[in-house]
Amino acid sequence: MKKRLLILLAGFSLTAPVLGQKAAGPEKAPAREEKPAGNTRTLNIDSQVVTKGEVTIKGQRVPYRATAGTLPVWDEEGKPIAGVFFTYFERSDVTDRAARPLLISFNGGPGTASVWMMIGYTGPRILKIDDEGYPIQPYGMRDNPHSVLDVADIVFVDPVNTGFSRPVSKDVPTNKFFGVNADIRYLADWINTFVSRYNRWASPKYLIGESYGTARVSGLALELQNSHWMYLNGVILVSPTDLGISREGPADAALSLPYYAATAWYHKMLPSDLQKKDLTDMLPEVETFTIQEYLPALAMGGSLGDQRRKEICAKVARYSGLSEKSVMQQNLAVPTSFFWKELLRDKGFTVGRLDSRYRGIDNRDAGTAPDFNAELTSWLHSFTPAINQFMREELNYKTDLRYFMFGPVRPWDSSGNQTGENLRQAMAQNPYLHVLVQSGYYDGACDYFNAKYNLWQMDAGGKLKGRMEWEGYRSGHMMYLRKEDLATSNEHLRQFIRKTLPKPEQPARY
Repeated sequence: MKKRLLILLAGFSLTAPVLGQKAAGPEKAPAREEKPAGNTRTLNIDSQVVTKGEVTIKGQRVPYRATAGTLPVWDEEGKPIAGVFFTYFERSDVTDRAARPLLISFNGGPGTASVWMMIGYTGPRILKIDDEGYPIQPYGMRDNPHSVLDVADIVFVDPVNTGFSRPVSKDVPTNKFFGVNADIRYLADWINTFVSRYNRWASPKYLIGESYGTARVSGLALELQNSHWMYLNGVILVSPTDLGISREGPADAALSLPYYAATAWYHKMLPSDLQKKDLTDMLPEVETFTIQEYLPALAMGGSLGDQRRKEICAKVARYSGLSEKSVMQQNLAVPTSFFWKELLRDKGFTVGRLDSRYRGIDNRDAGTAPDFNAELTSWLHSFTPAINQFMREELNYKTDLRYFMFGPVRPWDSSGNQTGENLRQAMAQNPYLHVLVQSGYYDGACDYFNAKYNLWQMDAGGKLKGRMEWEGYRSGHMMYLRKEDLATSNEHLRQFIRKTLPKPEQPARY
């Protein structure tokens, strides 16, 4: 591990010109007063500790500043009601900060911190795991040779009651934070504070969210535009939720089948003619059946004729790896929890919800759902020691607060979720705004075909499809934990950022 030094000011020599970087001249970074957190379980709502480091990305040395700290959340009267923790990585050999993209990163839950993408995906330091994402000991960190820090500065944000973020007291009403729209409002205001405090108003800005974080950033795109007059260049949705787009009835059941097929293919549970095909060669057949035959059959319900019911059942069984008997017993609509339990039941295993490559062992083979999420248990095993080590030993953020991997945010107000429509409206109002979706084929919680469905329904008229793109990966919810996908997914981010930066003097107009 490279030595990292505590600093108050940063100024570094220049290397070859990069995106947002001038060829020569000293850096003019603002002075930053050190405000340590302190060894206490009481939150300091306005603190920062700055360290420096460097990482080699795509063969190029990238020096950076890392700021770990908190900024206040204020109520309508200007009274501080919470402190939101953030970790901010800036490439330190860049002089033209106005042209330098800023990537603002959130995870989901709701109720989980930004740890997952920070030390698993885009940050300059990532946790030590094996090539498929499983824990190894001794725990620790390593450099991330695929980080997008070469092309964009990144701030990772922990919403209230995640990470080290906390309300100032128990008297603060939780409805200020814990709900779809409350979450969007206070975080938009917080982003305004961060952008102002760190002089990033001129920078091209991107939001990236994972899982529930995709609903968060979709809503933020419009809230930042309409309430803070802050316009974005891009929104990246990693393993997106339904974004408030209704799927009640047949669509809810039918859209899971391509994910079932991908998982069955991975575990070699498909018929030989399908199994011998490559994954991405096999799936289009399943997707076509899903839309053209399966969904209409489920919509017909009890009016579906017996012979047609048997034909649909046989195809669902063929594509899902389940028996025709079990499919028929579910009235053709196989619940996800049953699939996770049933697929490998005869082999004594369950499959993971967030990443169905992972296998679990239940107390009993009988039942309709797994005892636990095999993949999440594995991830907590590797991420928790690494983030605590990283914060306290590498970033030198000293506090006795617990780092909440999952924090208390319930009850959560899910009403009024129109985040997919929020994002569509933001795109319609802002010709610069583009969207990238990244999905893992083996994600059963936020599956890849539902992510495609989001794009179809958000843009039913097809007017925005030229600014929307989707990418799939051979892993699960956190596709970046697989070594091959870590490289590919970061490269897709890098390309997305580069191509969505407007040319000099290019106006935002239709």
